[in-house]
Amino acid sequence: MITAFVLIKTDASRIPESAQEISELVGISEVYSVTGEWDLIAVARVAKHEDLADVIADKLSKVPGIVSTTTQISFRAYSKHDIDAAFSLGFDH
Repeated sequence: MITAFVLIKTDASRIPESAQEISELVGISEVYSVTGEWDLIAVARVAKHEDLADVIADKLSKVPGIVSTTTQISFRAYSKHDIDAAFSLGFDH
């Protein structure tokens, strides 16, 4: 599974509509409205890298109101369990 985080700038008047349309795209698992430089962050989960082009370049970027996107591809996921194990010093609690 390939996971990518898509940082999205939208026309401010279309944030809710754009978010809804993005959330309905096959390959998009979540869409968040966020503060800061970006308006939305979408999480894309696809089977192979080639599928990212279909989801992001061919579909998501064409949603009305999208001004620009930046995509970050995930190398590895760390669950809370993984992080606890990585930083454990071997002490009993």
